[in-house]
Amino acid sequence: MEMFGQNVFNQSVMREKLPKAVFKNLKKTIDEGLPLDPSIADVVAAAMKEWAVERGATHFTHWFQPMTGITAEKHDAFLSPTDSGALLEFSGKELVKGEPDASSFPSGGLRATFEARGYTAWDCTSPAFLREEADVVTLCIPTAFCSYTGEALDKKVPLLRSMEALSAQAVRVLKLFGNTDVTRVTSTVGAEQEYFLVDKSFYLQRPDLMMAGRTLFGAMSSKGQEMEDHYFGSIKERVLSYMKEVNEELWKLGVTAKTQHNEVAPGQFEIAPIFENTNIATDHNQMVMEVLKRVALRHDMVCLLHEKPFAGVNGSGKHNNWSMSSNDGQNLLEPGHTPHENAQFLTFLMATIKAVDTYAGLLRCSCANAGNDHRLGANEAPPAIISVFLGEQLADIIDQIVKGVAKSSSMSGHMDIGVSTLPSLPKDATDRNRTSPFAFTGNKFEFRMLGSSFSISGPNIIINTIIAQSLKEIADALENSTNFDADLDKLLQEIAKKHQRIIFNGNNYSDEWVQEAAKRGLPNIPSTPDALKELVSKEAVEVFAAHNVFNEKEVHARYEIMVEQYVKTLNIEALTMIDMANHSIIPTAIEYATTVAASINAVTAVSTKLDVSTQKELLEELSDKLAAMSANTKALEKALEEAMNIADAEKQAAAFRANVFAKMLELRTTGDALEKIIAAKYWPLPTYREMLFVL
Repeated sequence: MEMFGQNVFNQSVMREKLPKAVFKNLKKTIDEGLPLDPSIADVVAAAMKEWAVERGATHFTHWFQPMTGITAEKHDAFLSPTDSGALLEFSGKELVKGEPDASSFPSGGLRATFEARGYTAWDCTSPAFLREEADVVTLCIPTAFCSYTGEALDKKVPLLRSMEALSAQAVRVLKLFGNTDVTRVTSTVGAEQEYFLVDKSFYLQRPDLMMAGRTLFGAMSSKGQEMEDHYFGSIKERVLSYMKEVNEELWKLGVTAKTQHNEVAPGQFEIAPIFENTNIATDHNQMVMEVLKRVALRHDMVCLLHEKPFAGVNGSGKHNNWSMSSNDGQNLLEPGHTPHENAQFLTFLMATIKAVDTYAGLLRCSCANAGNDHRLGANEAPPAIISVFLGEQLADIIDQIVKGVAKSSSMSGHMDIGVSTLPSLPKDATDRNRTSPFAFTGNKFEFRMLGSSFSISGPNIIINTIIAQSLKEIADALENSTNFDADLDKLLQEIAKKHQRIIFNGNNYSDEWVQEAAKRGLPNIPSTPDALKELVSKEAVEVFAAHNVFNEKEVHARYEIMVEQYVKTLNIEALTMIDMANHSIIPTAIEYATTVAASINAVTAVSTKLDVSTQKELLEELSDKLAAMSANTKALEKALEEAMNIADAEKQAAAFRANVFAKMLELRTTGDALEKIIAAKYWPLPTYREMLFVL
């Protein structure tokens, strides 16, 4: 308890350090979403500086989240020169506003090179914190980042806008149910984070891991995850020591790291927090990823957050557990014991189902990047088809609503295991479905499609916005009703009939579901270039604008950024493959072939009667695969050159997907084939066996 939050300028610290009136003023902004009073900035800044300096801080930074997907920071000392020496100062102006170079971050055309000015703005709703690295302590102030002309250049501003939009529409709906006291609804999130660990010495010998974050070559080891012995297995001492330090760092930062365990693939693990306000959860997940990577290095390991660092075993995702809470203490997705009678719950449930079906393409877009293309639909993650899992109880209620009015709910009860010494277990009303992209799990929805490297901001911006739109349409339809109960029943039935097609409780990994989804008219968007187009569809642009989440320029800017990132990612991977082929694998194959040839000559020189057929067969196989490797390398070089010469960004991305990526797969096939026949002492790269099983 003494450790938790000790490096956070949280409300208990503010209550101690700030004058009572200032604390009360700031707390109203944090708790109620009221405008920040600028007159308190100097007082808060002085208290924040005093607290940070007491803890050893010498510098502060505006900690923000540009469109790179990682965090950014520029450090400034508290130092201010005077005639007699220097003072430690930190003004309200420095707290409230910073000025990083906006043209050096991805802007999608919102900022030209010569248009450099951008602003960071203090987000007082996410507490400042101290980051300790070795003997350096830095005060980190969460901030938003925007251009000189006011457009959002980061992942925080649109997230906060989407949260306000959701709150406004949810409050409208709650007031229809007679709740006149509620003033605010907040979306909440808990983000489960998967990751791999590899020994640092192996990482430094793998150019692909260093440059691309994933292995571009690598034959599968004789053992992978098929024995299912790693999942929830006993955690190795070295990893457990690492996890202990990760937890301690996160607890100091106020991150509620709760759960840790071995994941499915060897070398893969998971950490999960308790869920909280979406804005803070997003900041905390960025901290989680930073801490995972930083602490790993202290243990001579490297943390890999790529969605698919190793072919042949499961990749890593990030499950986004999303719900809504009102400021009077309600979880709006809590069904209660008799959900068929809970009209308010059913309204928010229907709004969510309607949103997911109407904007399925946008949800798919929110999880699109080059890394996640390796996971989605690969029997380790949900397919690229969006569907909703409700479980038997709620699916039955939806069926009843479609036919008329829901009159019953299946009960949960208890389960007798059949051993007298074991307790009778309370049984949930429905099973879980780990194959579903968007699954109801008791009092929240679990969006399972996110990749492990993602900022959770993007998916939650979209979830908040589309559900805000559904709630708006419900409120618009019912606010002037003269017979609320009857009109609500009719509206819920209309929504259920129209959007029931999105509900699927079966195996999302099966081929039968792909065929069934097509019959239902559900979109199936397997690749990132196609998925990203959903962001700039007419419907998407309109819904973002309607709720002031993005204007049209901001939407198109993000589309350009994500298309460009996709192309750059594949370009880096292709160049790295070519480099590894030409400077590592092909020379090794030639050297080994020469050794085998010399062996044949040496043996036959002793006696022509000696059998060298094995060596000759190996040499022939080496020569064939070496020739194929060389040809595939040249083919990739050509495809890459042709793709890079395409001026249109959208067409270029399509060419990378269709041509460059295909040639990369062909080159990998020949490289991995060579690994299987070249003697271990010659092979220049750490193998899957070493990387996955040596920790």
